[in-house]
Amino acid sequence: MKMARNIFGGLLVLFGAIWFLQGINILPGSFMTGDIRWAFYGGVAIGAGALLLLTTNRRPRKK
Repeated sequence: MKMARNIFGGLLVLFGAIWFLQGINILPGSFMTGDIRWAFYGGVAIGAGALLLLTTNRRPRKK
């Protein structure tokens, strides 16, 4: 289960970065280019993916 969460979190960060760059018109080539909504969606996906990766890989506290 941990490996699946890591893969999903990594894919969210990767696709979020692509969406963000296309939304701010740096990465051309699709209908998302220049549309600020996709920059927002990409930022949300990056944040969700990073949060998933952090919570999956954090070490438990010592008591």
